[in-house]
Amino acid sequence: MLSRRLVELFRWIDPGPDSTHLVSDLSGWWRDPAVLAEVGPALAALFPDARPTVVVAPEVTGLLLGPLVAVAAGTGFVPAYKDGGERHRVGAMRWAETPPDHRGRRLRVGVDDRRLEPGDRVLLVDDWVDTGAQSDALHRVVRDAGAVVVGTAALVATCPPEVAARLRLRALLGGDRLPEG
Repeated sequence: MLSRRLVELFRWIDPGPDSTHLVSDLSGWWRDPAVLAEVGPALAALFPDARPTVVVAPEVTGLLLGPLVAVAAGTGFVPAYKDGGERHRVGAMRWAETPPDHRGRRLRVGVDDRRLEPGDRVLLVDDWVDTGAQSDALHRVVRDAGAVVVGTAALVATCPPEVAARLRLRALLGGDRLPEG
């Protein structure tokens, strides 16, 4: 079962003496070929009737997860870049600023304006949703492009229920299933 394997391979790491918190280590997930084979279909299956036309996922981990979900859903993929990501594009970008994230930071996230079309049905994908800040901003980017978000799929959700409801979020794991950090 995928969720059990995700829990087994998950680790918290201490980034060093200057850090005030542990950091999630998802690298065990990407090293396991069974997880890689199952994670895209599992995330796509969280929204079986959504009929997305495109998957959007934020860098960095989203550049791995997004295409896996897009293939499973039979759709295309559009990467969302964070501040500084404009170096990856040619043409106009559509940006939105996030509300404060779990560390109080505000970021800008955006997509290449040529890649989202009015009427697109967008499935947002992310590895971890805690405050929902990036997803909130991506919801605005999608809406401003004339498209609609059909749902947000995540590997792990640790956000409050009202955030999950607002984002139409479904996750493979709740944070309560992971070892304590």
